[in-house]
Amino acid sequence: MTFRLAHISDAHLAPLPPVRRRELFSKRITGYINWKRNRARHMAGDALDRLVAAMKGSAPDHVAVTGDLTNLALDAEIANAAAWLRGLGDPAAVSVVPGNHDAYVPGALARAVAAWHANMTSDAAAIPLTRHGFPFLRERGPAAIIGVNSAVATGPFMASGVFTRRQADGLSQVLEDARQKGLFRVVLIHHPPVRRAAAAHKRLYGIGLFQETIRKHGAELVLHGHTHLAQRNEIPGPGDLAVPVIGVPAAGEEPGGRRPAAAFNLFAIAGEPGRWQCSLEAHSLTGRTGTVAVTDRRVLYG
Repeated sequence: MTFRLAHISDAHLAPLPPVRRRELFSKRITGYINWKRNRARHMAGDALDRLVAAMKGSAPDHVAVTGDLTNLALDAEIANAAAWLRGLGDPAAVSVVPGNHDAYVPGALARAVAAWHANMTSDAAAIPLTRHGFPFLRERGPAAIIGVNSAVATGPFMASGVFTRRQADGLSQVLEDARQKGLFRVVLIHHPPVRRAAAAHKRLYGIGLFQETIRKHGAELVLHGHTHLAQRNEIPGPGDLAVPVIGVPAAGEEPGGRRPAAAFNLFAIAGEPGRWQCSLEAHSLTGRTGTVAVTDRRVLYG
């Protein structure tokens, strides 16, 4: 049986809801100006609707969303994102991890996790967790969907993330449990856990710790967002194995901008441990009309 996993990220849901003046007395003022001057021109159209329609048409068994559903982490945005997630499908079939925009100011991450909890429920028990409940494990067919949080509130003009020792301890146990069950392990994280994959002010702190965890315990696939780019990297796994690390463009990006147009990745997973088969298809908005077409095909395993 082939399990089809779709991956989207960085929806930055539009339009921006009304913002009260007191909500701008924080880092939000810089994000608000950036939205008005830049992102609204490229991400406030119907690209996301077209992309989601195409993704649903591909009939995935599960959807992974790797963060940045919001722009300023306003309460109204977090609530709108919860409704949008319900529109993607049954929460049991849609998994989400937060991004830095979802943790834009202190306290926002806790509110986002509470609002999106149905998409983060875990099948794991008795593992070390952060105070926001990460990592989570969701067993779906032959796959283990594992969610890790890298989102933290940062200062103005910063968009960095953090992977902590406590998450490494929890991830180690989850990866081992899933390996013993013979599952294809997919780790979701917002920031790319690869050196030089993001600018210094957008980097992940704890890359070495994350890679050490994967090198020791293994994983079959790592999915991320954050950079708004179609990135293809690898990190070492156990022995001589290399673990694919795949990023995807922003799901709301209109064609013709400075960044790649909106895309989703579709993975077809089959086989068994030692004989995994996994292929990747990138589906992107193309041309002026934003028709969705396959823009990349590659075999990751098998």
